[in-house]
Amino acid sequence: MPGRAPFEIGNSKIPAGARQTVDLPVSVLSDHTPVTMSVHVVHGSRPGPTLFVSAAVHGDEVMGVEVARRLLRLPQLDRIRGTLLVVPIVNAFGFLNHSRYLPDRRDLNRCFPGSEKGSLASRLAHLFMHEIVKRSDVGIDLHSAAIHRTNMPQIRVSPSAKNTMELAETFGAPVIVTSSLREGSLRQSASESGVDVLLYEAGEGLRFDELSARVGVSGILRVMHVLGMVGAKGVPKASGTPIKVSSSSWVRAPIGGLLRAFIPTGETVEVGDVLGVVADPFGETETEIQSLVSGIVIGRANLPIVNEGDALFHIARPATVSTDSETAAAHIDAELNTDPLYDEDEII
Repeated sequence: MPGRAPFEIGNSKIPAGARQTVDLPVSVLSDHTPVTMSVHVVHGSRPGPTLFVSAAVHGDEVMGVEVARRLLRLPQLDRIRGTLLVVPIVNAFGFLNHSRYLPDRRDLNRCFPGSEKGSLASRLAHLFMHEIVKRSDVGIDLHSAAIHRTNMPQIRVSPSAKNTMELAETFGAPVIVTSSLREGSLRQSASESGVDVLLYEAGEGLRFDELSARVGVSGILRVMHVLGMVGAKGVPKASGTPIKVSSSSWVRAPIGGLLRAFIPTGETVEVGDVLGVVADPFGETETEIQSLVSGIVIGRANLPIVNEGDALFHIARPATVSTDSETAAAHIDAELNTDPLYDEDEII
């Protein structure tokens, strides 16, 4: 019986049972420095689906880069079925400049599916679609909040994607947010190409945090297990049932000043609860910020300096009322109290 065919990407052929990092040419900087998009290919010796995991589509969202790094060190990858494509840094330009955008100030996640002869962002989107997305069956795209904000770990799916919702439940993040596909986004273009994509949101721009890393790595492993790519050994069980939300809104600063936030992400709030206080620098006036809805705080601002109208607290309204044991905060506590997935060099 003939063996499994090699996986072809760029100018490389990765034999079955091997893994390799492939550099896909993107551009050349003005000082003649080449820029590539690097993808690590793990091509299993046995047949199975192809899964891509991508991070740093927005260059300042580095949390996903850490999730990808930890994923690539897991021993389960030595025995996978199918093929895993991991792109830790899609937008190298933004990553190097600590910026969300590309040098032409375009948001890469509004430029899909891209064009081979378009703008720099459009060319990068085209390369990613043709070399990564269209070679895959399923994708997991890793994101975080912008700088000076933080998101609690959450999965975002489109309203009509039944298969993607099942994968989202398997991922096991504390919250599943149903959100419409946006024009020019990776999720929309992948969907049009028949590829289901989970969008994982967690943490803050330009920052790492342990909770976001653990939930991300564990979730990817659970998805790989349900896809038949890895066995059950070493795959963490979900800490609880994800809370599904179908709508959300931001509470904005009523005045400018200095913010003292009282409520962390993951907390359940009711209408009228005080979320924080905005005060002037002299301490002469203080204005309470009250919640206008009941729900779960899934994101918030971290910067204490605020202007009138700034988005401060992102509150999601669950589709059903949860018991105390099912709150997002309880889910997060359980995740943090589980044994971490250590790298070899982190065990002291």
